[in-house]
Amino acid sequence: MGDYDDVTAFLGQKGPYFYRTFFLLNTLFISTGFFGLFIVFVGATPPHHCFIPDSGNLSEAWRKAIIPIEVVNGQEEESKCSRYRLDVVRNLSALGYIPGLDVNLTGVEQECCVDGWSYSKDIYQSTIVTEWDLVCDNEWKTPFASSTLFVGFLIGSLLSGQLSDRFGRKKVIFASLVAQLVSVLIQAFSPSWEVFCIMFTFVGASQISLYISAFVLGTEVLSKSMREVFTTLGAFLHYCIGYMTLPWIAYAMREWRTLLIILSSVSVVYIPLWWFIPESPRWLYSQGRVEEAEAILRDAAKRNRVTAPEVIFKDTELDVASAPKNKYSMIDVLRTSNIRCVTLMCLFLWMAVNMGYYGLSLNTSNLSGDPYLNSFLSALTEVPAYVVSTVLLRNCQRRPLLSAFLLIGGGILYAHMYLDVFLCPVDLQGVAIAVEMVGKFAFTMSFTVVYIYTAEIYPTVVRSAGVGVCSSAARIGTIAAPYVIYLGSINKYLPYIIMGSLTVTSSAVNLFLPETFRKELPETVEHMQQCKGVCRKEPRNANILKKGGDTPAILNEVKL
Repeated sequence: MGDYDDVTAFLGQKGPYFYRTFFLLNTLFISTGFFGLFIVFVGATPPHHCFIPDSGNLSEAWRKAIIPIEVVNGQEEESKCSRYRLDVVRNLSALGYIPGLDVNLTGVEQECCVDGWSYSKDIYQSTIVTEWDLVCDNEWKTPFASSTLFVGFLIGSLLSGQLSDRFGRKKVIFASLVAQLVSVLIQAFSPSWEVFCIMFTFVGASQISLYISAFVLGTEVLSKSMREVFTTLGAFLHYCIGYMTLPWIAYAMREWRTLLIILSSVSVVYIPLWWFIPESPRWLYSQGRVEEAEAILRDAAKRNRVTAPEVIFKDTELDVASAPKNKYSMIDVLRTSNIRCVTLMCLFLWMAVNMGYYGLSLNTSNLSGDPYLNSFLSALTEVPAYVVSTVLLRNCQRRPLLSAFLLIGGGILYAHMYLDVFLCPVDLQGVAIAVEMVGKFAFTMSFTVVYIYTAEIYPTVVRSAGVGVCSSAARIGTIAAPYVIYLGSINKYLPYIIMGSLTVTSSAVNLFLPETFRKELPETVEHMQQCKGVCRKEPRNANILKKGGDTPAILNEVKL
């Protein structure tokens, strides 16, 4: 189809149909803010030390002294993974010796926490850490559990695009909702850490599938004027609403199993939306299901109180639509040279944005204060970025906008290196927090722009697959980021140099992508193949696409 937006122009730019669809799709994004971040509270590690049995017959002085004192980051604190040997301390206590006076504690033999650990309940009643003792030698299991969510994101990003392009946006959205509900509920009753991790992978896959499919559906169903609001202030801001709401739910439910049961029940309220959210007429048309597409468009016209034309799709278009359709998959975003170049550059962009954002996010755990309030404030700082991005995307070209914020993000990473390596971060804590918030603003802006930019670049038949593949690259960046941070133990400069350089380089790579500002959305892969020949035949200053033409202008920008 040459110009879907022109064919459906009779619907107008606003109306009850668009408002209802806009609102219902945005409510779906609120749940994604819950399920992508609850590990912050479920996997929290409270203060702890070796458990001391009551049957030890220890004096009060020895019970306080049995935990060795260690120096960590220049400060003294109780050891978390060792204690003085209980049998030795018991004998010394029985003999009436006073620790520190009669006995030099440095000479007393130590042992590991053979009786388990004692955890503070000042903040958390229980977490997976306290449930399965994920501390000391098992401390690696907590970040590994977090990584299983990102592995699920990776799997979901790869599969959801293909499933959505094959079976439809709406079916994948609600299948993901059900899978999300069931996965979190099973996770709440996990008998072991292994089961928790397995189910967390399913949670990640269903959560990202829901997000991507709903994002693509809104991009295709909504009018031009509402599309940009949806993909910025709509999708991202409602995700942020879920993110900001999560800390208060976690504050009220401080037992991790109860928290997950409450969160899983949230998905139930979305199931009735099946009867109110439409399938994408644009996708239906691309599949040759013209009658279904027309039925949805006529219903939309009725709700918007406008008159639909007697024939929505022309006869020539119907012939094309009714012809046998090619089945597209993830491979098609790499099949031809020009679309392959675009895809590879988008993959690099997504990975760089995600790695930089996650790298800055890792430092938020170092902020002092209440973890629930800190989490809320962290989410709150993203709101201005979403609002500003909405305004900028309506008035600015994508390429310079994205490159500018990537440069700012890369500069912030270098600034962090300067503060942490060359200056004393303790004395400049306020400056460090301010720098981090500016960095988070920049990377949040980059996330917002790169999502809508990618959705506008790919044609309808592979749009979900394209966004899904790019989202997969983002998950690779997320999984790799902790290992990049770990390089700091080898050389403290490396994490900043790697992530900063990657971000700055991506800002330059972005300049080679096609501009999509105020261009028509492409419909088929063939348009990109046609563009290569057209771009070679036309002079550089030619107006390749006349208004109302058949070839989407966005594709004529691909001169690779």
